[in-house]
Amino acid sequence: MIVLGIDPGLANLGLGLVEGDVRKARHLYHVCLTTESAWIMPRRLQYIHEEVTRLIAEYRPDAVAIEDQILRKQADVAFKVGQAFGVVQLACAQAGVPVHHYGPMQVKRSLVGTGRAEKEQVIYMVKASLGIRELFNNHAADALALALTHLASAPMQARAAGLALR
Repeated sequence: MIVLGIDPGLANLGLGLVEGDVRKARHLYHVCLTTESAWIMPRRLQYIHEEVTRLIAEYRPDAVAIEDQILRKQADVAFKVGQAFGVVQLACAQAGVPVHHYGPMQVKRSLVGTGRAEKEQVIYMVKASLGIRELFNNHAADALALALTHLASAPMQARAAGLALR
C-alpha cells in the first residue's frame, strides 16, 4: 500500500509518501511546499493543487491521510488553511484517491503511544520507523507521521468495513 500523508497549510504544506504496511514501512518521498505571501490567493491555491495532483499522478497512492485541524482562535488563519485543505481534497477526489482524516492526537497516539506526545517524540518515531537520518522540516515530518498512522489504521478500517457489509 502506498499512502500520501498531507499536513495542510497555505504558506507551508507538508507532503510525505510511504509504502508498505504497519510492520515494514518504506520512505518514498517527502517535501514541504511553500507558497509566497506576495502571491495572490488564487495563484497560491493553484500551485498547491498542481503539485498535489502531480504527486498523485507520479506515485499513484492507494490512500491519502490528511490532518484534520481545528483552529478556533485565529479565524483568518483557519479560513486560509481551510482553502488549502479544500484544494487538496479536490485534487484527491479528481484522482479518485480515498481520503482519510486524522486528528493530531490520533497521530501522536499511533506513533508514540500517547496523544500528549511532544513534536520531537513524533519526529523521532517517524525517523526511526522509516530509517531517515535527517528530516529538516516539521511539516514534512507531520505528513510522514500521517501516512504512517494510516498504514497502522488501514487493516482495522478494512476489517470494520467488511463487518459492516455483512
